Amino acid sequence: MAPASREFIIRDLEGHSSNVVLDQDRVTLGRSTANQLSYPEDIGLSRQHVALTYQDGQWTVEDLGSKNGTMLNGQKLEAAMPFRPGDRIAAGHLTIEFLGAGSTQLTRDTVEFVDNEEQFSSTATTVVASLDAVLGPQANEVTMAADMNKTTVMTGNPQMWALIKAGRELAGHRPLAELFEVIMDLSMEAVMAGRGVLLALDGDQLKVRAARGEGFQISRTVRDRVLKEKASLLVRDAQLDRGLREHMSIVEQGVRSILAVPLQTNDKVIGLIYLDSPDQIREFNREDLNLLTVMANVAAIRIEHARLNEIEETERAMAKDMQQAALIQQRLLPDKAPKVEGLDLGAKTVAARSVGGDYYDFIRFPDNQVGLIVGDVAGKGTPAALLMSSLQARVHVLFEDSNELAAKIERLNRTTCANCPDNRFITFFMGIINPATGDLKYVSAGHNPPLVVRAGGGYEELGSGGVILGILAMAKYEEAYAKLEKGDILVLFSDGVTEAADPDDNDFGEERLADMVFKMRDRPATEIVEEIHKAVHVFTQGAPPADDITVVIARRV
Repeated sequence: MAPASREFIIRDLEGHSSNVVLDQDRVTLGRSTANQLSYPEDIGLSRQHVALTYQDGQWTVEDLGSKNGTMLNGQKLEAAMPFRPGDRIAAGHLTIEFLGAGSTQLTRDTVEFVDNEEQFSSTATTVVASLDAVLGPQANEVTMAADMNKTTVMTGNPQMWALIKAGRELAGHRPLAELFEVIMDLSMEAVMAGRGVLLALDGDQLKVRAARGEGFQISRTVRDRVLKEKASLLVRDAQLDRGLREHMSIVEQGVRSILAVPLQTNDKVIGLIYLDSPDQIREFNREDLNLLTVMANVAAIRIEHARLNEIEETERAMAKDMQQAALIQQRLLPDKAPKVEGLDLGAKTVAARSVGGDYYDFIRFPDNQVGLIVGDVAGKGTPAALLMSSLQARVHVLFEDSNELAAKIERLNRTTCANCPDNRFITFFMGIINPATGDLKYVSAGHNPPLVVRAGGGYEELGSGGVILGILAMAKYEEAYAKLEKGDILVLFSDGVTEAADPDDNDFGEERLADMVFKMRDRPATEIVEEIHKAVHVFTQGAPPADDITVVIARRV
């Protein structure tokens, strides 16, 4: 016979609950993953803690020898007992409730409305109010409230009204600069101050953001107590304070009362509000101090929200600009490798950030030879990307033919030195292949030596060359030569490949790269490129790349 209900509610220590429908006649619960109901993070559970069994139309619950025991409806479970609708099991930090047929779950996200035949009595213990009544103009007048046989007189509270006005004024979305001005006006009005200044921290410096009046001289002791001790200060009579009356501006301007309170969020101080009052206006009191302290807290929270909103807006704009920059950079690079008889070509670069400083290119020359280029600008991000774009433009101007490779690299170096900042440089490699013969001439300017993976096994490094671009304007470069036989593969790469590190700080390395390429020697170049990128990602266990990653493959076919 099928059970009438198999639905239960399981709640954890945090109050989170879930409905569980059991689809087996015996289900165990515990920390072990071998249980149908596994809660490995609940340290109060044993590995095999409790079992729920359905037999002959009845559920039973049984403790499986757990260390901390199991409770059924508040009683320790000593043997298998019936588990009925409405019963509750406590095991570890979990509670399991049997819903039963027709039961409904009431959680913190569920509200049930019930009928009530009796009406509330307006003359009993219930007081009815409305927002209009509380905030309307009549609230400043004397009102009467009946509470059983007692009468209470309530009068308008200026402090409450100041806070209400501050809440309304600060509720809207204002630019940060405008918000400072509003807070200054609200503070002045709330305590009827004669002058005031709002200062906000910018790093370690206090900067004036709004002021009413001029010639402020604030005691360093007052400043430090407000900022460092989060203290609100009231000086009732500055003329009687020995330290303050020595300031000529205090005396000349007739400053009598002073308030200084921190612009404080829940955990930090972001500035202060300073107010003072001349003799003829009024003397501040403790109620003014309390009011301004609370208002400053509300204002500080609103300032922080506005500041964060402006930062988010700026970051969104920057992210949009970076997306556009990344798209432009992608279009500067070849969208695909050219088709060349006798060669199978493939390439791919992935920037560590939105844009990067790695550069690769293919150049088809009139004599049917093909130029392969890899460059790596020192650094990452936008500065490196700008230099990469400049390098790409110079390369396309210089290399109109395949002749005098070393001389052209020297010219490229001189222009790079003239335009490259002192803290930037570029590693560069260019090789020119004759597809018909496999002859390769190349120049390396401090770049990672490319690999020639031989079809018959083993590999060679193309290590000849000169110094990196952008360091020494008069540097000389020499051409070197190699030959690709049928099936040999030329691998150009940036250091983001071989210097990629695993969690134990081991490098991916040239040997691993060459071994990968050899094993895939019969596969298309584009597939080899993709597999190398995937292998680096797996090797670093999905960690964000520390550097741009570029791979160029040329396989002679």
